[in-house]
Amino acid sequence: MSYKNILVHLDRKDILKNRVRIAANLAKAEEGHLLGVATIGISATQSSYFYSPQDLAFAEHMKYLRYKAGQFVEEFKEEVKSTGLDAYAYEGRVVDGDASSGVSLLARISDLVVIGRTNLDDTGASVTPDFPEFVMMNSGRPVLIIPPDYPKETVGQKAMICWNASRESIRAVADALPLLAKAELVQVVMFNVEDEADMDATAGGNDIAAYLKRHGVKVEVMPPQQSRDIGKSLLALAEEQGTDLLVMGGYGHTRFREFLLGGVTRTILESTKVPVLMSH
Repeated sequence: MSYKNILVHLDRKDILKNRVRIAANLAKAEEGHLLGVATIGISATQSSYFYSPQDLAFAEHMKYLRYKAGQFVEEFKEEVKSTGLDAYAYEGRVVDGDASSGVSLLARISDLVVIGRTNLDDTGASVTPDFPEFVMMNSGRPVLIIPPDYPKETVGQKAMICWNASRESIRAVADALPLLAKAELVQVVMFNVEDEADMDATAGGNDIAAYLKRHGVKVEVMPPQQSRDIGKSLLALAEEQGTDLLVMGGYGHTRFREFLLGGVTRTILESTKVPVLMSH
């Protein structure tokens, strides 16, 4: 498996630079194609329900939104050009609609989706607060989430897998294999193993380690961890270990943040300072 089709979401220049450079460097490493997608921010349902085609003011507003999205695309092209990625290996696209739906639809023909972590304190954000989890839940593809202040242009030199033998976690591990196989070290961490009906610490750690080693991954199983707040403990452990990529399953059942989104998933999506690859 390799990432031959990579999609990166485009928005404000001040928060997307390293996100784009990370995506471009991944495309180079995988000899793949990079698609930069900017959306106008208004869904087709909204525009058809609230406005008529004869509304000249709305037509001008739509024109401005498409122009603004087009500027994001031009900035993307300039940034990617500076990375040395071949001109035939990337393109930019403006998509009508809101970011959540537009990115999720195009993600279905991508191998990897690169987006930004939502900053809940950013009043000028061009996406809804639930953007990362919506894309994760609705795209069917692995989502690489980059924090807004992440300083590096690469990910995955030292990775950490949050493992609980669930469907979601093995899906994330399998989806991350192109990155994990190139890492200098991959650490596997398990929390509160006694609460996982299908796993014990010894067998669970040995089995996932054997699986990864057969894929050429340099892996280390860490001692089982205990925590009442797995999300915060995982982030603290990642910082302590110098991790630059977290890999974990994403859990949730609805678009609305206040309902049924897994507590660990929510903590990571709101607070992580390192890139996270999530799959659902």
